[in-house]
Amino acid sequence: METGGRQPQRPFPGAVYGAVDLGTHNCRMLIARAEDDRRFRVIGSFSRAVRLGEGVASNGRLAEPAIERAVGALKVCARRMRTAGVRRWRGIATEACRRADNGPAFLERVEAETGIALEPVTPAEEARLTLAGCLQHLDPRYPRVLLFDIGGGSTEVTWIEQPPGWPPRVTGLMSLPHGVVTFTERFGGDRIGADRYAEMTQTIDAALAGFDAEHAIARDVADGKVQMLGTSGTVTTLAALYLGLRRYDRRQIDGLDIGFDDIATVSAGLAASDWSGRAANPCIGPVRADLVVAGCAILDAICRRWPVGRLRIADRGIREGLLLAMIAAERVTTIVGAGAPVS
Repeated sequence: METGGRQPQRPFPGAVYGAVDLGTHNCRMLIARAEDDRRFRVIGSFSRAVRLGEGVASNGRLAEPAIERAVGALKVCARRMRTAGVRRWRGIATEACRRADNGPAFLERVEAETGIALEPVTPAEEARLTLAGCLQHLDPRYPRVLLFDIGGGSTEVTWIEQPPGWPPRVTGLMSLPHGVVTFTERFGGDRIGADRYAEMTQTIDAALAGFDAEHAIARDVADGKVQMLGTSGTVTTLAALYLGLRRYDRRQIDGLDIGFDDIATVSAGLAASDWSGRAANPCIGPVRADLVVAGCAILDAICRRWPVGRLRIADRGIREGLLLAMIAAERVTTIVGAGAPVS
């Protein structure tokens, strides 16, 4: 695969790109073929729950079983990119690697064993990539957008301005050290009592208060100026349950608008259930059954703090942002930060 140097002014016709996102819970990859400098067609994907951040909140280190799971998944990513003839790729690591004492050693091991050099990106870069991947879901009728991403180890909330005639720009970012994995480890993942659920929502609400005041978000929400956009396994799962799907279908989820009353109804049903009941649902399954209630609590707090009334679901984000950035970079002479060949 090509990795740098002088490039043509327009994207290489039919060039294949790869994007790898190693999060606290999942390892995800997309492989896509460029159609022009703003569009691509997905030709391959991969997702595996590796729970890399398991135990990091309590002991500050990545556990060896979690490392083994992540390395195994990344080997699959490397093999599939080679098979697909990926021309250029980029891989990132998020919250778990930022927080763990042995995060740097883990990244060295990943590169040695898989050939994939993962970048531990900052919350600001994570938010920028997520926004880039979700641009097509922004409604230009709204001058402000509240974008959130409920992850495994953290939750990012991004405040976006949409000036008429100009591209959207980030004007505020908050990264909370709370996600579905960290909350599940703290509050449990089977049947969650009302008091513990309330504690989760109150923790998030208290953390959001300063950000809300700093940017006067509640005022703009009250004036009807804000679109809310959510991306994460939590919101896509809730959307699937809202639609009553027996099998997850991205085509029905990505871009779906859901009212807050419907979100509250689905969330309440999940919060009242136990692990086995959630695991039996094919849109949740045993891998996410212990995590989804924590996600509901985080989402509940966001919706109560900012009662926009409707949420647009985005089954897209960082990986799409990575792909678009790489494709756009082919228009310039020098490529900065491109990945090395996967050997």
